Amino acid sequence: MAENTEVVVVGGGYAGVMAANRLTQRDDVTVTLINPRPAFVERIRLHQLVGGSDDALVDYRKILADGVRLVVDTVTRIDAAGRHVTLATGGTVGYDYLIYAVGSGSADPRVPGAAEFAHPIAGLEEAQRLRPILQSAPASAVVTVVGAGPAGIETAAELAEQGRRVTLVCGGALGPYLHPRGRRSVARRLAGLGVTVLDGPGTKVTAVTRDVVRLDDGRAVPSEVTIWTAGFGVPDLAARSGLSTDALGRLRTDETLTSVDDVRVIAAGDSAAPSDLPFRMGCQSAVQLGPQAAETVLSRMAGERPAPVSVGFAGQCISLGRRAGIFQFSRRNDTAIGLYLGGRPGAKLKEFVCRSTVWQLGYEARRPGARTWWAKDAKRQGLLRAERGEAPITAERAA
Repeated sequence: MAENTEVVVVGGGYAGVMAANRLTQRDDVTVTLINPRPAFVERIRLHQLVGGSDDALVDYRKILADGVRLVVDTVTRIDAAGRHVTLATGGTVGYDYLIYAVGSGSADPRVPGAAEFAHPIAGLEEAQRLRPILQSAPASAVVTVVGAGPAGIETAAELAEQGRRVTLVCGGALGPYLHPRGRRSVARRLAGLGVTVLDGPGTKVTAVTRDVVRLDDGRAVPSEVTIWTAGFGVPDLAARSGLSTDALGRLRTDETLTSVDDVRVIAAGDSAAPSDLPFRMGCQSAVQLGPQAAETVLSRMAGERPAPVSVGFAGQCISLGRRAGIFQFSRRNDTAIGLYLGGRPGAKLKEFVCRSTVWQLGYEARRPGARTWWAKDAKRQGLLRAERGEAPITAERAA
């Protein structure tokens, strides 16, 4: 009787859970998911944790297949040659294949004073530490949010809706992903909530002190609580383990999500850099990359050639407090278009997306492999051909 294939998934976020669940469609695969926390973190709700309207946690029993073994620990090193990982508690776990899904977190701000006086919220523990600080701060305290991507906008709106005095420092454009029409809608909502938005030239942060945020145009913005949402970084586990990474630290892979160093290591989610053309970080790409990473493993087990990765986008949704939101529609290649849904309908769609994302995880646990299609992004193929120095495919050549 053939032995089971041991697959270790490192990281229990959106990509890791989807990958682990997908692998259970074969009875001869033993799946171990290693994660530092005993509960799943809904990162898309961390701004709600900061505001006090949600704890951003989901019981793994609701979203993880029964056949997946959950190990609550932290992987400190991957030994690709020996095919095992070392745990923080001192033990090791062997594998035949490893899926690297460690996700992302707060980036080193590299701004004087930011590490000492600003509060990041990209991770659960960071958001949990900030919550009591805000609770103990006077209602009149000035809160400054640095960064005008979705996390910054959502946090600013969440706190302003509760009556906080909030300044949003953009460091450039407000919501750079958004189409100008969507951006104007967000600006109107923030203005209605009383948020002071500092955007455009001269709004890059140059220093943070205990009570001031300094900008590159010389302005000093008063701030009693400073929240840092600018930029994301990835864990350095791959680099520490001697695996090839890109400049940000993401694991370098080919188009099948397989490490360029080892065919037994496959990446998924924010920590993957396929063909040095990584996808936008977030759950939208993670829930597509996770199962495809698992399919790469299953294909190799079957002696088949893995399919190249294919990820498409529908847009970007941003909550603007509990009573408003925006869904910015996009092309599949992640380019925003003029169409958006705002106001109360936008808030309802945002909440639907949050709930349906968790539902997707649970559905994959109950019916692994049910989803067999992936959104296509033709623009990516053009970028890959350009990277390789190949001529673009024309209608005449394709015929």
